[in-house]
Amino acid sequence: MKKPNIVFVFGDQWRAQATGYAGNPVVKTPHLDQLALESINLNQATSGYPVCSPARASLLTGQFPLTHGVFVNDVHLRSNAISISQAFKKGGYQTSYIGKWHVDGHGRSNYIPPERRQGFEYWKVLECTHNYNQSAYYAGNSDQKLFWDEYDAIAQTKDAENYIRQNRDSDQPFFLMMSWGGPHAPYKTAPEAYRALYQSENIQLRPNVPAEMAEQAREDIAGYYAHCTVLDDCMGSLLATLEAESLKEDTIVVFTSDHGDMLGSQGLTKKQKPWEESVRIPFLLRYPALFASEGRQVSDAMIGMQDMMPTLLGLSQLPIPEEVEGIDYSGFLQGGENPSDSTALLACYHPFGQWKSGMDGGPYGFTGREFRGIRTSRYTYVRSLQGPWLLYDNLNDPYQLNNLVDLPQHSSLRNDLDQKLQQKLDQRNDQFLSGMEYINIWGYTVDERGTVPYQD
Repeated sequence: MKKPNIVFVFGDQWRAQATGYAGNPVVKTPHLDQLALESINLNQATSGYPVCSPARASLLTGQFPLTHGVFVNDVHLRSNAISISQAFKKGGYQTSYIGKWHVDGHGRSNYIPPERRQGFEYWKVLECTHNYNQSAYYAGNSDQKLFWDEYDAIAQTKDAENYIRQNRDSDQPFFLMMSWGGPHAPYKTAPEAYRALYQSENIQLRPNVPAEMAEQAREDIAGYYAHCTVLDDCMGSLLATLEAESLKEDTIVVFTSDHGDMLGSQGLTKKQKPWEESVRIPFLLRYPALFASEGRQVSDAMIGMQDMMPTLLGLSQLPIPEEVEGIDYSGFLQGGENPSDSTALLACYHPFGQWKSGMDGGPYGFTGREFRGIRTSRYTYVRSLQGPWLLYDNLNDPYQLNNLVDLPQHSSLRNDLDQKLQQKLDQRNDQFLSGMEYINIWGYTVDERGTVPYQD
């Protein structure tokens, strides 16, 4: 079979609950909804370490954070593993990356030289920015800072479409990754036409948003949804280009995210938390040449960031590097047995940044903490350094309003899940140390907030 082209698109902080096809009645995502009808929808996809740099480093290496070392934001991903780009390049692919990178760790606005790009060739990238309307990037091997000429995701998508057109007749298939900055905050910066689609008073809140956060949550979610809808239009344009260039049949398209966003749920904001709004991510995979066009949901494949590299290599019939720790789901997606135990490991290795700011110490007196947890098709169980912390029955309590961890009638369940969690930690040689112990082991420096300092 001809090697497929691959277009891998991911948003930043796009939670699984923020699409129409996931059942959200307010957010407008018609193009993603159509894509879902043509895709395999892994509707239990999970970001096990829900924060930007750790998730992205695992995506690029197929490894867990304590292996590649990027367990906090703004540190450098070393080059001692075969990356997803290098693996595809070795398999005869052209490789390209457009958008946000956030694993270089040498300043968020600084030039990233070729030796720190994990093997990507075509390159229009900035380490990190959330100024979507004045967004910088570096192209190729030039250290001249350039700027996208409009809301950056729109311009980045146009660039990706030009790349596809230019390479449609190449003897080499292409592996294209596009990393959008939205719908990550700031929430009120989408183009005005999209912001006009959402009024805060019409936003439906999840039942786990406390009353004292309701007004702010509605305002934030209105802006968040505006970002989602402009990105949905970008996705529609990208898919239309693949069809116009007669590439739909032989191209794998993936849509996903690095992690979610609490947006007021549980009285919390942003990410790094073990609740559903933070850890659950969308994951659609379309490959018409191999899979039937009718979309289908797969609920027992908890694909995580470290699993995406081996799964794509498997679907492309390319070897998976020995250093990869993730699971290859390619056979399972084609009707084979599930290669996993249908659980996901959840972790926060070093709480930093937004854990300790804003309203996150609010209604529940909650402050940041290290945690390890396990998520099954039904339950979420989480342990902190102090011991068992959270236990939810996600089937009967989908908004995680009732913590069962200290109830005697659930002690047997808690102990069983704790044992399964310990087995996963033992497999990973994860001793569950404090965050500062890991910071010292890897030689990182943190500031007074516990955050690795960065420069713009």
